[in-house]
Amino acid sequence: MSMFDRSALLRAAVVFAAVLPAGAARSADTPRLGVPVQAADIAAWDISIGPDGAGLPPGSGTPAEGAVIFAGKCAACHGERGEGAANTRLVGGQIKGDGPIVKTVGSYWPYATTVFDFIRRAMPWTAPKSLTDHEVYAVTAYVLRLNSIIGDADVMDAETLPRVRMPNRDGFIPLFPGKH
Repeated sequence: MSMFDRSALLRAAVVFAAVLPAGAARSADTPRLGVPVQAADIAAWDISIGPDGAGLPPGSGTPAEGAVIFAGKCAACHGERGEGAANTRLVGGQIKGDGPIVKTVGSYWPYATTVFDFIRRAMPWTAPKSLTDHEVYAVTAYVLRLNSIIGDADVMDAETLPRVRMPNRDGFIPLFPGKH
C-alpha cells in the first residue's frame, strides 16, 4: 500500500470515528415506526395447508353444497361449471399427449389440499379470505367433483381431503424428497 493510500485510509477512519457517535445520537431522536408483532397477529395469516393436510381447519362440505356457493360466488369468473369465463378454466385440460397444454385443477394440481389452500386464501377474487371454512370445503368438493376426482356423495373434511388422489400427483419432482 502506498503512502498516499495509507494517508487517505487514515483520514477516512478519523472522519468515520467522529461521525459515528453523532449518527447514533441522531438515531435515538428518530420516530419508532411500527409495533412488535404479536403471536395472535401472525396466527391470523398463518393459514398454509400442506399436502399432508396439516393445518386443515374443522368443517366439511359436499359437492352439492359447493355447487350452490360456486354459482353465487365463483361462476361469474370461472363459468357455470368451471369451464372458464372471465378467468381461468378449472375443469378438464391436459398436460400430456397431443394438443395444447391446458393446466386445470383436474389435469395439473398435485394435491387436493392445495386446491383448498388456494380457494381459502385467494377466492373469490373480489373478496379473498371471505369464505368460511365450511364454504371452502364445499367449493373444493364441487371443483373436485366437476373434474370427476370424487363422487357426488363424498364429503370433504380434514380427514378425507388429504386422502384424495389427484391425477397429476406424481407429475412433480419434490423439492425436499421424503418431507411430504
